Amino acid sequence: MWFNCQGKDEPMGRCMCAPVVKLPNKSPSLSDSLKLQWLPVTKKGCSAGEVLVAAELILKEKGDDKDLPLVPPRRGENLYMVPQGIRPVVQLTAIEVLTWGLRNMKTFQLAAVSSPSLIVECGGEMVQTAVIKNFKKHPNFPGSVLLLKVLLPKEEMYAPPIVLKVVDHRPFGRKPVVGQCTIDCLDQFRCDPYRPTSDVCMSARVATITAAQGDVVIDIEEGNVLRTQIKEAKEDEAVDWWSKFYASVGEHKKCGPYLKLGYDTLQVYDTELEEVPEFQGLTDFCSTFKLYRGKTEDEEEDPSVVGEFKGSFRIYPLPDQGEHAPPLQFRERPELGPQECLVRIYVVRGIDLQPKDTNGLCDPYIKIMLGRKTIDDRDNYKPNTLNPEFGRMFELSCFLPLEKDLKIAVFDFDLLSRDEKVGETVIDLENRFLSCFRSCCGLPETYCVSGINQWRHQLRPSQILQNLAKEKALLPPHIDENGDSLSFAGKQYKLQDYEENSVIHQHLGPARERLALHVLRDQGFVPEHVETRTLHSSHQPNLPQGKIQMWVDIFPKSQGLPGPPCVITPRKAKKYSLRVVVWNTTEVTLDETSITGENMSDIYVKGWMPGMEENKQKTDVHYRSLDGDGNFNWRFIFGFDYLPAEQLCIASRKEHFWNLDKTEHKFPPKVTIQIWDNDKFSLDDYLGSVELDLLNLMPPAKTPEKCSLNMLSGKKRNASSSLFSQKSVRGWWPCAVEKNGKHDLGGKVEMTLEIVEEKEMEERPAGKGRDEPNMNPKLEPPNRPDTSFFWFTNPCKTMKFIIWRRFKWVFLGLILLLLVILFLGILFYSLPNYISMKIVKPFS
Repeated sequence: MWFNCQGKDEPMGRCMCAPVVKLPNKSPSLSDSLKLQWLPVTKKGCSAGEVLVAAELILKEKGDDKDLPLVPPRRGENLYMVPQGIRPVVQLTAIEVLTWGLRNMKTFQLAAVSSPSLIVECGGEMVQTAVIKNFKKHPNFPGSVLLLKVLLPKEEMYAPPIVLKVVDHRPFGRKPVVGQCTIDCLDQFRCDPYRPTSDVCMSARVATITAAQGDVVIDIEEGNVLRTQIKEAKEDEAVDWWSKFYASVGEHKKCGPYLKLGYDTLQVYDTELEEVPEFQGLTDFCSTFKLYRGKTEDEEEDPSVVGEFKGSFRIYPLPDQGEHAPPLQFRERPELGPQECLVRIYVVRGIDLQPKDTNGLCDPYIKIMLGRKTIDDRDNYKPNTLNPEFGRMFELSCFLPLEKDLKIAVFDFDLLSRDEKVGETVIDLENRFLSCFRSCCGLPETYCVSGINQWRHQLRPSQILQNLAKEKALLPPHIDENGDSLSFAGKQYKLQDYEENSVIHQHLGPARERLALHVLRDQGFVPEHVETRTLHSSHQPNLPQGKIQMWVDIFPKSQGLPGPPCVITPRKAKKYSLRVVVWNTTEVTLDETSITGENMSDIYVKGWMPGMEENKQKTDVHYRSLDGDGNFNWRFIFGFDYLPAEQLCIASRKEHFWNLDKTEHKFPPKVTIQIWDNDKFSLDDYLGSVELDLLNLMPPAKTPEKCSLNMLSGKKRNASSSLFSQKSVRGWWPCAVEKNGKHDLGGKVEMTLEIVEEKEMEERPAGKGRDEPNMNPKLEPPNRPDTSFFWFTNPCKTMKFIIWRRFKWVFLGLILLLLVILFLGILFYSLPNYISMKIVKPFS
């Protein structure tokens, strides 16, 4: 069955209804078999609304009208009354409307919306607000509460929607509808009219903000305490705001001694603050309803949002006549003008951002937009990362509610092409400013007047508590002179109940303020926090583009200057230098056999820090070691950047030669020492190695006899084994080589390891190897045996220490034999002449 829903001039849509089939043997009662239901109405394949309808198909036999149901009374020529069993049961219902204001209204027919009013329709009833005289300067309605009395069905599914229409009052009597909204579900606004509500507190809060406008609240004594009188105690250099953050997320290895000092942690939410259930979406004051254009001139629906309506509804049944009407749920709010506020945006880090470059990474940076103000942080982009640590704080001033939408966008930096947006998130600052959960500035755990947890709110906790008492129409809080006891809302609070097991450090403020803060935290207000917001893209609105962790502080300038901002600048690595002096080796494996048959090795030592393999260094060669001993007196110098708080080294290098930026890598501080056998005409032979963790250093042996492979067993060492605390250590370490799944001793090396900070590098200079400046300590040339030389470059020494020493008796014998042969040769050569001369005797 097709159902056409037509207006006066044009069709609005159609829906398909499956009727209930009624056979003759069934009961003829129409009301027992039908039930109204909502069916979708479509037009040209698109949704055009819903229709509440029910249909029944009755089988009629020829000439038999007895089994047909009775026809209900007529309402018109072709219209009948709905039977009583199907018609919904209605009751007189009150709809209270809190009309706070309109926001972000777009132009209509090339003209800006200047004088709008709001029409609220439901169940055939209509009510209209007063006209906003100057929407550009003051977008709130002059009156804030409207009331409708409507006959609404008791069953929620039959309830008609609430229709909102924004009408702009233009010259010559033109009143076009510039935006509209349909609210289908009314159940969320139903309430018990006799149950106490928090609207009294909300109205009082608006009155407090209004009264504070134009007044400046400055506490000179406290301001001096915060800024000048308190001298901040010198803290451990490893403690900063990031220590607080890592301590809060459970990464205790990066927070250093922060927790041991008893400092505050903060609440890290894994979602937006508006999505935290206990804060009711920060819409406890009023909700935001998106307005749409509706049908355009070409009869097409425009899905774009053209504005927002700020308000709320309360729906409750009214009693019968003669009974007292329930009290109104909304109170008339005082008119609140634009508030000038200081906004601080803290962007901590990004998480799993969407890649934008061909290497699967991106170069993200932050862009802030608030009203007409824009902050472009393009110069501080983070190269080649999907999880950047931004650590950026931005400070802006704005007028609420005229500039309420704070947009935080992440862009990908590109040198040759246009920067591409990764995603953005939008925060409604007005909701946070007006919420009774006081989300403008989260409450820390303790009240500190110095240090990294210094109080940054404009008012002290006791002043906030007094304002809260006024909003709730309670007696002002009473605090004892010593600040150990406080009475508020009929309850007694004691400081010792909150700080019984807490660490009392030098940054804590007065006891009365600490106790007032503890009482405020018990009221369910927003704590000091970091929220995780999802980034969205207009091209793919349903696909998250990553997340950012951040928070926002809002300070109305009418309440004076706020405290100092948090310093969340990313940690900067400090420059260190590791000096390794290789003195000697012993018991090194003799890996080669000389031409004379002797076991020997041409020993040298190589070293580097893992993560910085490009800075490998090696000693000179101790040639022809016949007993495994080697003498070097050689210095390695490894410069590195180190984060003491995270106990990690940082190195930046280009992944490929065509990359424009370097990629940052983090790795633990270690040093690898290897012993090698030098070969001139083949690859060098690896003899053994040892890797030393500078944070958990293996204690060296004092003598080579005590140095063994047992030292390599992974026994847990105490904190004093860190080279950063010892500064310098000297001794023997074993170098192992793996053979057949087992570790064998490849040699022992005597070294001095020394950590030098940047200042000491200039005060105590040293050169690599034995180069100048050869000091700290000065390294003399090693006292190597005469047999240590390279045979190819020293032929005389080769003859003396290799050939002569090994074959000297052979040479002596050969010389003696040569002399004998020479003597005999001369003898035999001269013997005939001598004999002939004897026979002839020529001179006789």
